[in-house]
Amino acid sequence: MAAIVRFNSLHQTQFLCESNSKKVLSLAADSCLSSEFIVSSRFGINRRKQSLQFKLLATITETEPPKWWEKNAGPNMVDIHSTHEFLHALSEAGDKLVIVEFYGTWCASCRALFPKLCKTAQEHPEILFLKVNFDENKPICKNLNVKVLPYFHFYRGADGQLESFSSLLAKFQKIKDAIETHNTDRCSIGPNKGVGDVNLETLSAPKSKPPESSSSYKK
Repeated sequence: MAAIVRFNSLHQTQFLCESNSKKVLSLAADSCLSSEFIVSSRFGINRRKQSLQFKLLATITETEPPKWWEKNAGPNMVDIHSTHEFLHALSEAGDKLVIVEFYGTWCASCRALFPKLCKTAQEHPEILFLKVNFDENKPICKNLNVKVLPYFHFYRGADGQLESFSSLLAKFQKIKDAIETHNTDRCSIGPNKGVGDVNLETLSAPKSKPPESSSSYKK
């Protein structure tokens, strides 16, 4: 038998039990939940004593929402966790335009810009967006000369790196302009250059201070 439990006030709980005749029971509660859920219940009715005994078991699972940098715009937005993943993603992209965002979880400018970047990724499913966490990928960031966050690299096929710059939320139009310039139909000739002559596979994590946030960056 199923019972629907409604927590509809701070001091009262209602149990609606489905049977041949509907019965509504009130029960004092110490707390209130705003949602309605179905739980399993077992109860017996002693008509002589006019009492109701029941056993109620309910499980409430709480899940924490993802952190801002863990949110994803779709299949064309990929998190990079290693040098190998970075090189593999670039090599597999072919003639697609690839936009790489270098960010820090502690960077307020990165956080402010991120929702707009996700929206842009949804508007351009043909573009591959790579998210590179600075703290997880220091060898990449150091050798690609990433000194301020958020920072962006644009890549495409045999053309290799097309453009790189830092951009604040207030200057997001710069990213849109770069997309309009580089996101054109073309067929690259020759091998995929990836990141060019930089051999990231042989790098070790550098012992350097983190880059500056773009909030204090003036270009």
